[in-house]
Amino acid sequence: MGLTSVGLGSGLDINGIVSALVSSEQAPKVAQFDTKEGAINSEISALGFLKSALSEFQDSLSFLSKEDSFESQSVKLSKSTYLSSTVTDDAVSGSYSVAVEQLAVNQKVGSAAVSDVTAALGEGSLNFAVDGDSFDIAVSAEDTLQTLVAKINGADDNVGVTATIVNSDDGAKLVLTSNETGTANNITVSATDADAGASTVLADTFTMTELQPAKDSIVYIDGLKLTSSSNTVEDAIEGVTLNLKSADIDELTTLTVSQNTSSIKTGIQAFVDAFNSMTESITSLTSYNADTQVAGVLQGDSLPRGIQSQLRNVISSSFSTTDGSLSLASIGITTTRSGTLEIDDDILTAALKNNVDGIKEMFTTEDTGVATKLDGYLDSYVGTGSIIDSRDTSLDSSLERLADQREAFATKMAAFEARLYTQYNYMDLIVGQLSTQSSDLQSRLDSLPGLVSQND
Repeated sequence: MGLTSVGLGSGLDINGIVSALVSSEQAPKVAQFDTKEGAINSEISALGFLKSALSEFQDSLSFLSKEDSFESQSVKLSKSTYLSSTVTDDAVSGSYSVAVEQLAVNQKVGSAAVSDVTAALGEGSLNFAVDGDSFDIAVSAEDTLQTLVAKINGADDNVGVTATIVNSDDGAKLVLTSNETGTANNITVSATDADAGASTVLADTFTMTELQPAKDSIVYIDGLKLTSSSNTVEDAIEGVTLNLKSADIDELTTLTVSQNTSSIKTGIQAFVDAFNSMTESITSLTSYNADTQVAGVLQGDSLPRGIQSQLRNVISSSFSTTDGSLSLASIGITTTRSGTLEIDDDILTAALKNNVDGIKEMFTTEDTGVATKLDGYLDSYVGTGSIIDSRDTSLDSSLERLADQREAFATKMAAFEARLYTQYNYMDLIVGQLSTQSSDLQSRLDSLPGLVSQND
């Protein structure tokens, strides 16, 4: 680097000269580096965009690759007044007539009436039994009808009764309600006074009267009678649960079990939408816009072409099933001229109604089904250590090499700049010396006698 902006000996702008020479040498190479780095970063970004589009399409295959997705059933009722219903995948498609004659009811029993719920009942014990199970309550001399409610309800081994106090014209009664409906869950109460000879207050008080008899539910399915202890009737129809709400033997409810094709349609629509989105993404990366004269980053690249070729080959293939050969086109999923997919809902609806098992096979068969085959292809491009990962690694290495080249070139330019300053400063020194010698010689010549300056 020069010490001054102007050469002392020559009067030249050494800094400007050196800067111009270095810039003329450096600028083309830096521009080349920048262009190359920009191209590499654009390609890395494009590959990330491509990988994201492929991953989203792969995610859409998850539903269609599972057999369970094609096995769900739905239930429909002609009216919801008397029952509701749920189904499992084990339910068999069909239609059933259901009539509810009677709802299941809990039993309720009441003690003898007492005038004072805070009066002591006397020491003893109580035993409560429900459907073969029982528990005991120890009654102290200070216990009252009120304290016994808390003891019964708070017992850890309570087998299914709830106690409360109900006031009536006759007085207050301790009412026990069975926690479960049906005649199998009737309540039995036994009271024992500690000293039966002296007092029978406890036993007299807990002489129970039935206030509400237990009832089983009664339902008729296609004329066949079914009795249950609960209003939740399971497997009266295989895979179907009936939740009884109201009873009227003269009112029929039609229950229809059918294949739940709406969820399958939703899964297929998601598959088509994701495929089209992926196709549009690939097109944007590989096409050429004649209006803007801008080419996609991956135009001419064999990678996206290879991906499209493999996926379209699967999309257009036929697949063997138990019921014969099927293709996406045969169930209403066809390819447009632009390479996207579209659905003919009428054809798809009919196909699902008539051959849902075959469609399930077409999508889910291991290794050869539509979804599983596409998933395998996509995994080779987006999975860990995939083709795109390898490309990314290679491009990252190119950026590292480019950074090394920039550093080496910067070192070279620094040396070139230093050499130029050395050369120009030396020249400036020589010119300065020659100028000094010339001035000194002229001065001596001017001092000689008899010499007349030409300027005079």
